[in-house]
Amino acid sequence: MKGPALFLAQFVGKAAPFDSLDGLAGWAAGHGYVGVQIPTNDPALFDLAQAAQSKSYCEDIAARLDRHGLRVTELSTHLQGQLVAVHPAYDLLFDGFAPAALRGKPAERQVWAVEQLKLAARASRNLGLATHATFSGALAWPYVYPWPQRPQGLIEEAFSELGRRWTPILDAFDEAGVDLAYEIHPGEDLHDGISFERFLESVGEHRRATILYDPSHFLLQALDYLAFIDIYHERIRAFHVKDAELNPTGRSGVYGGYQGWVERPGRFRSPGDGHVDFAGIFSRLAQYDYQGWAVVEWECALKHPEQGAAEGAAFVRSHMIRRAERPFDDFAASGADSATNARLLGLTR
Repeated sequence: MKGPALFLAQFVGKAAPFDSLDGLAGWAAGHGYVGVQIPTNDPALFDLAQAAQSKSYCEDIAARLDRHGLRVTELSTHLQGQLVAVHPAYDLLFDGFAPAALRGKPAERQVWAVEQLKLAARASRNLGLATHATFSGALAWPYVYPWPQRPQGLIEEAFSELGRRWTPILDAFDEAGVDLAYEIHPGEDLHDGISFERFLESVGEHRRATILYDPSHFLLQALDYLAFIDIYHERIRAFHVKDAELNPTGRSGVYGGYQGWVERPGRFRSPGDGHVDFAGIFSRLAQYDYQGWAVVEWECALKHPEQGAAEGAAFVRSHMIRRAERPFDDFAASGADSATNARLLGLTR
């Protein structure tokens, strides 16, 4: 495992040092981070089109980060990925993720989003990255709770269409030699293990369809996030270190009663302030020899973002596990050979 790293999306702002990649890099390095995950929706921060076309641009980005002792962990197209599949109920809300010229034009917006993902594949290759982070978008999410009863075949058709939209994108990532890691997230059609399996089937078990593991979203669904690693570890390629807590009451539970984040029983917290068992997660990932980055995604209903970021690097570093190179009980090895083993079992050869 590599880290600690920081997802920059929540920290981009209009004032220094948060208004430029160099400023953010110096600030993140000053808190002890060695990697950054970069959002790609703002050309002033990172020009996705130029990165897809120009290796020299990518070399310049890498060199600027290297001066601060940083590396790019992954690029992120969470906002663009969301627009690959949008149910009409969300058209107006998600229009804000697209360029102004495409707002109110869902078909054109979707074409643009697909092209953004294909640019991200080439940009990731030019940066020498192994993984890219995104969202799947959603067609079936309004029907997640079956009331009224879902018509037969509705979910199957939604995932078939999702597969049709994403397969050419996954092929572009395969051509680039980059894994596409979907953050499994409520609001997306890929929001738990079963829905990810449905998606895998719809894209023919595509080898580039992988997972960005974020336990905060699983805790808030009351899903066993440690068992998730046991089941899907071969597909986990990225990791967001994000905490959450779930404190159901007699008045509200998982759904939250439309309350704001501070009042909700389920809310995101800074790493270490919530209920997520990070010791168990880091142990599971070490057990399965996870080779990717541990990236802090700061989202908290209470704590100031700069405090959360400042604490996050040390939190990750304290949980990272260096795998043992030999069994802990080697000091008591008997030195037995195969002949001795046979004798111990009462066998003759």
